[in-house]
Amino acid sequence: MKVSVVMPCLNEAETVGMCIDEAKDTFQKLEIDGEIIVVDNGSADGSAEIAMKHGARVVYEPEEGYGNAYLCGFQEARGDIIVMGDADGTYPFKTMPEFIEPILSGRADFVIGSRLKGNILPGAMPWLHRCIGNPLLTKTLNAFFGTNISDAHCGMRAIRKDALGKLNLKTSGMEFASEMVIKAAKNGLRIKEVPITYCPRKSGMPKLHSTLDGWRHLRFMFLYKHAALFLAPGFLIFITGLSLILFSKTRYHSMILGSLLAILGFQVITLWLHAKIYVAIHGIDTPDNVTKLFLKYNSLEYGMLIGSVIFLAGAYLGLRIVLVWIKSGFAELFEIRNTILSSTFAIIGIQIIFASIFLSVLLLEKKEK
Repeated sequence: MKVSVVMPCLNEAETVGMCIDEAKDTFQKLEIDGEIIVVDNGSADGSAEIAMKHGARVVYEPEEGYGNAYLCGFQEARGDIIVMGDADGTYPFKTMPEFIEPILSGRADFVIGSRLKGNILPGAMPWLHRCIGNPLLTKTLNAFFGTNISDAHCGMRAIRKDALGKLNLKTSGMEFASEMVIKAAKNGLRIKEVPITYCPRKSGMPKLHSTLDGWRHLRFMFLYKHAALFLAPGFLIFITGLSLILFSKTRYHSMILGSLLAILGFQVITLWLHAKIYVAIHGIDTPDNVTKLFLKYNSLEYGMLIGSVIFLAGAYLGLRIVLVWIKSGFAELFEIRNTILSSTFAIIGIQIIFASIFLSVLLLEKKEK
């Protein structure tokens, strides 16, 4: 089988040649038909020229980003197995046999390195990343997606080319590492970990921005787990608010708070629905039964009908209050409970109407595609 090594490269003039030579030596020892693709992502230090001198095929990706570089390299790769690794000297390409063998033997579709189970050399990874950031994000990913890996962000990996084609990878930045693991798990790929030695960078500046990239990983995970981000808290807020309205009786301040919470909770639930539709339309996730129900183009009409009924219920309560007020000669009224119910129903009804209109815009985009 042919093996392609894909290396993203941004100003790695001091190390890219060494990485290429190490990969080539490994190919020779294994007697494997291999190619090395260096994806230059805007280097200004001659990295591309050095890579070509060392025998790599260089392709250029003008759009900066870890994910963009790999997506470009994957398109160019001709191998049956693709090995991933950075060109900064941090990953040992001499360990490629440990990544390739589980795939060749049929025991795995996707092999990912584990720095935390292996050996992290002094200065290779900050304490914050090693003890807090990486373990926390990895445990979150495991909990959300049922994986059982120790280092979700290790950049040295190997995957079958045909398995890679099933993943429909899209992200452009560092969250690409999480996207690959998540979609591998969701597509039922057999994932195996290999302990590796992680070395300090030998040149250049780190490309990782701890807080920003950590947030991007977490944000991407929540794209798949809308229930945890929107539905659960939204439903809890909505039920709390509704309970305060219905059971507070003469505690009017509690009822007003309940109205605000009910409206807020319903808005968050609406965001959950829009998130599900968005990721389905853009191919980020496979639609479930709930999403399929709302993907029907006539959901606008149903939504506007339901919203109108709820709005009219609120308007009816409001009209009754006005009539009572007129009948009393515009005297002071104590219709606070009904007023709160009226305004809450009316606002939620309007929310449903406009949420349906926005949903129809998303569905129109899907139809045009």
